[in-house]
Amino acid sequence: MNQKNSLGLNNCFLDLDDPIQLFKIWMEEAKKSEPNDPNAVALATSNKKNYPSVRMVLLKDFNKNGFVFYTNLNSQKGNDLKSNPKVAMCFHWKSLLRQIRISGTVTLVSDEVADEYFNSRGYESRIGAWASKQSEKLSRRYELINSIEEYKKKYNDKNNVPRPNHWSGWNLFPSSIEFWLDGESRIHERLKYTKDNNGNWTKSLLSP
Repeated sequence: MNQKNSLGLNNCFLDLDDPIQLFKIWMEEAKKSEPNDPNAVALATSNKKNYPSVRMVLLKDFNKNGFVFYTNLNSQKGNDLKSNPKVAMCFHWKSLLRQIRISGTVTLVSDEVADEYFNSRGYESRIGAWASKQSEKLSRRYELINSIEEYKKKYNDKNNVPRPNHWSGWNLFPSSIEFWLDGESRIHERLKYTKDNNGNWTKSLLSP
């Protein structure tokens, strides 16, 4: 029989008041069990007309201040985020039969933070950030390939590729974080943390 925490949930939920601590523990477990990209997360946005859109992105950092990912600011998601900063994330780790859902508001990271991460990327990825007009239509694939080659000529020093002004990171400052564990007969276990007006987290059990 599985051990239970004080709330009657599987012990993997632990008894923590800070959801960021629990997220860190679950993420470390996912890194050991997921075959590819344990930091892959579905990001949901909506545009000015309130049409929703969802896609996978890679989480690159997290701490008590939020969850950080990077993108072309002129892409569809970038334009969505500029017009409506309220977003949601969902991690799904099939190997662990777990999910984490996060809702909140995004703000741009500082130029210093964006520069540091951009410079840690591989040369080809940095060139790609310049060459790709993300989400815009291509008439032929070779247009992108030609653009890549042109920027390789322009920035041929692999140690000195500046970050484009249109490329940066977003920080999702969470207002709620829900942890989900698969249960037998679809009687799942759900624990939701919600931030109150004073910035404190409160815990609630949710019915499956």
